[in-house]
Amino acid sequence: MAEKGLGRATARHWAPLAGCAAALLALSGCLGTSGGSDRRSGLWVDPDNPAARQAREQRRAGRYAEAELMRRIADEPIAEWLGPHPRERVRFITESAAREHRTPVLVAYHIPYRDCGRYSRGGASSDAEYLDWIREIVSGIGERRAIVVLEPDAIAQVVDGCIPKPLRAPRLALLRDAVAMLSAMPATRIYLDAGNPGWIKDTERLVEPLMKSGIDQADGFALNVSNFQPTAVTRAYGRRLSLQLGRVHFIIDTSRNGNGPLTSVRGEGDDGKSGDMGAVRSASDGQESWCNPPGRALGDPPSTRTGDPAIDAYLWIKRPGESDGTCNGGPPAGRWWTEYALDLARNARLRAR
Repeated sequence: MAEKGLGRATARHWAPLAGCAAALLALSGCLGTSGGSDRRSGLWVDPDNPAARQAREQRRAGRYAEAELMRRIADEPIAEWLGPHPRERVRFITESAAREHRTPVLVAYHIPYRDCGRYSRGGASSDAEYLDWIREIVSGIGERRAIVVLEPDAIAQVVDGCIPKPLRAPRLALLRDAVAMLSAMPATRIYLDAGNPGWIKDTERLVEPLMKSGIDQADGFALNVSNFQPTAVTRAYGRRLSLQLGRVHFIIDTSRNGNGPLTSVRGEGDDGKSGDMGAVRSASDGQESWCNPPGRALGDPPSTRTGDPAIDAYLWIKRPGESDGTCNGGPPAGRWWTEYALDLARNARLRAR
């Protein structure tokens, strides 16, 4: 794990986290008994995650090849996306992780007018309800270690105009309040989501909204959440934004970027078709490029050893195998989709050969 960025006071934040000698945040050095890439990261693996349950079912049914593919997802530390009334779930996760001397990754995704009313519509019905929801997360974490990715898409949707103008300033102020609440916790690290390189191409447009959202009180920003942009492209993008913000640190979601984004039109029976997934119908500027695109692959496994002082971690923030929405044959957003999970794992295996 790289040394902390400039967003918050390092002495106050880091001192309580030294659970293992000479470990920053105790992410790289506190190793438990779980499998997967957590041995390189100190991040917590949920032993009962959807992929793990699916792998057990497949093995019981004698589908050993599928079970082996599914373990490529099941054995990795993956973020937990929090639902309504999150206090008890957050407490369970952070207590489970603490017993293994590990750190869980949580995603707060409940902002009012979430996803501009599209596939992942929902969220809190008011600012007051949202802040109560954040208080539940704070209560559930307590003084235990946690990484919180705050509100995927929320800032980029302000920048791209998806959010109605009267709601933009209040949204940024709401995010700032959420950051202030979460940053008061001694062992919690907060990363504000900042979209991806394929969305807001000019990083300068993100600077003011991030400042208004409390990046100065956070530990950094998150990039490529639930998207497919290559790590190298995202790294360069993040470095530009980091410098514009005063060398703020960042994290990158590598969960599904092994083959990069969908960039070409394909048709039925095309050689680009992957596994049992259907073909896309439009070019990469349409929703098919980000909503369950076929032919994608798992990316590099989660790790806090990035080799870049500005990048705190490569994480799997999106759960590989959960649908982006009712597009390209997928179930509703957030629903587990076995066929897509297998496709991601199968393509990653082929890419590694």
